[in-house]
Amino acid sequence: MTGARRPLKNAHAEAEQFRRRALLGFVVVTVCLLGLAGWYFKLQVVDHTEYATRSVANSIKLRPVVPARGSIFDRNGKLLAENVPAFRLDVLPDKAGASKQLIAGLKGIFELSDEDIRRFEATRKTTRGFRPITLKLRVTEEEMARFAVDRWRFPGVELEPYLTRRYPYGDLFGHVIGYVGRIDDKDVEAMGEGLAALTHTGKSGLERYYEESLRGRIGYEKVETNVEGRALRTVGRVPAQAGHDLRLSVDADLQYAMTQAFGELEGSAVALDPRSGEVLAMVSLPSYDPNLFVNGISHADFKALNENPSRPQFNRLVLGGVAPGSTLKPLLALAGLDSGVRKPEDKTLSTGMFRLPGMSGRGWGDSHRGGHGWTDVRKSIADSVNTYYYRLALDLGVQRFDSYLTRYGFGQPTGIDLIGEIGGILPSPAAKLKLNKERWYPGDLVNSAIGQGMWKVTPLQLARGTAALADNGLLRRPHLVAAQRSAYDAPWEPLPQPQPVRISEHPGNVRVIQEGMEMTVNGPGGTARAISVGAPYRMAGKTGTAQVVNRSAFAVNPKSLPMHRRHRALFIGYAPAENPAIAVAVMVEGGGYGGSTAAPIARKIFDAWLLKKMPDGGPPGEAMPGLGDAGNTRISVGIVPEASVSPPADAVPPVPAVTRP
Repeated sequence: MTGARRPLKNAHAEAEQFRRRALLGFVVVTVCLLGLAGWYFKLQVVDHTEYATRSVANSIKLRPVVPARGSIFDRNGKLLAENVPAFRLDVLPDKAGASKQLIAGLKGIFELSDEDIRRFEATRKTTRGFRPITLKLRVTEEEMARFAVDRWRFPGVELEPYLTRRYPYGDLFGHVIGYVGRIDDKDVEAMGEGLAALTHTGKSGLERYYEESLRGRIGYEKVETNVEGRALRTVGRVPAQAGHDLRLSVDADLQYAMTQAFGELEGSAVALDPRSGEVLAMVSLPSYDPNLFVNGISHADFKALNENPSRPQFNRLVLGGVAPGSTLKPLLALAGLDSGVRKPEDKTLSTGMFRLPGMSGRGWGDSHRGGHGWTDVRKSIADSVNTYYYRLALDLGVQRFDSYLTRYGFGQPTGIDLIGEIGGILPSPAAKLKLNKERWYPGDLVNSAIGQGMWKVTPLQLARGTAALADNGLLRRPHLVAAQRSAYDAPWEPLPQPQPVRISEHPGNVRVIQEGMEMTVNGPGGTARAISVGAPYRMAGKTGTAQVVNRSAFAVNPKSLPMHRRHRALFIGYAPAENPAIAVAVMVEGGGYGGSTAAPIARKIFDAWLLKKMPDGGPPGEAMPGLGDAGNTRISVGIVPEASVSPPADAVPPVPAVTRP
């Protein structure tokens, strides 16, 4: 049996098939080579400029240059916030070695806090080893001397110069200037990544309000680097722009005199120029030293401030509010005159007790148990006659009451150039329902008429209203910064201020109120007549007492009560009465009575401004040797001096019930 026949090979066909495949492969290779050549041509010729620029950019890095922060001066050119040279401790991790051994060695030379070490370790984990990391700011001279001896032991550790913030007057301007502090994550988020090169930013006071103006504009250095990112040389520079300097309207001498006028008492005070709204001085006591916060406050100092029951960090000027007491009466009297509800010659009978019409229950007393007799508007201010205002408030009604007092600036921020100012509380049915979840009663309006009840006003609001009365009815926005300049040799540029608002269209009515306030200090029955003794100028004012708990405290000597139960003493006023140059509002916590405690403080402030009577020669600002001595006079808790004080006319003691007139 024969097997299957194998087909014969066709040599010609196989050769033809090979030639076709070879030609196809040649074409494919040729096309690929042409494409590659074209791509090389595009890279080397067509896109040469673009890629050359990218190459240069890879070798040139922008290194930020932090500008000098603007300085702050008082109205006479005294330096209140400055930049001073200091040294910080920087570490190059790739040269310094292991972190634990490094920190252990440096602790024997430098005082390193747990926060310093924590921040250093966190930054080291996210930063390249050849970039310096700050371990400690504000190295002391003693630490620098110790490090100089052992410097050879710490390769990669250097002391670098920088500018740090210093406040020569310490706690004297703690609540006005505020302070700068180290930038945290929230600050970076708020300011944007473009400002991440900054190490400090304003945290409170003017430092925060004018942060954008004070910090200046960041500059850049163009630095050539190698492939690892290490700097080789500087090839260009865009200079930084220093921050603007600020000139305040505040007078450092008056600020010091105002602080000294309080002695060991606690409270707050504001002095304004009624003709411009400029703040001449303002204090919240006790205060704190802002230098403590610049480079990180120690745990011990922070604990001492936080545990101080007097709350030194609490700014009573813009955050604190109390009932205005009888200091409200001049403005409420003006509302009565302007509304037509009262005329200057109208009189109200004060018998010592007031009750709501048709009611025989609770009564509201006057300061004199037997009453003040027939009282017109001038006497009602000078002698602080409560009954006059009880009846006036009821005749006005709550709507007109709120309308006029809103016009005078209550229940709203004054607009001063400080962060966080509150608007206070203006009593009204809506406010009571919102805050207390209770309905409004006629007795609430009676309480509100003498500045008691749910009132909450700041010293700035009282000072602003007082300045408006002194300036014949012009309500101005109080402000701290008068001018700024872009460079040391540049001229000062005044900051624009809004136009004042007229609170009364009747100059005669304002004059009647002024006369009543003059009688308060100079009249025979005035509640502040004691401060007029020996004064070479004439003052106008109004005393007040804000009750803390209830009227029972008036029945005992104030010194027998604990501090938190003593009433707040208040005084508003201006001088000279015939041509006002200064208006003040004083609040004394636990002071008892306005006439005996707050008014004498105001007299010392007037003397300091008008007669230049400065205690102890003025504030010891520039003469202080160092940060540790930069003002430390008001950190301790204030103590009210032991003194027996009889209640003045603006007090409301308990009175026996009498028949309603």
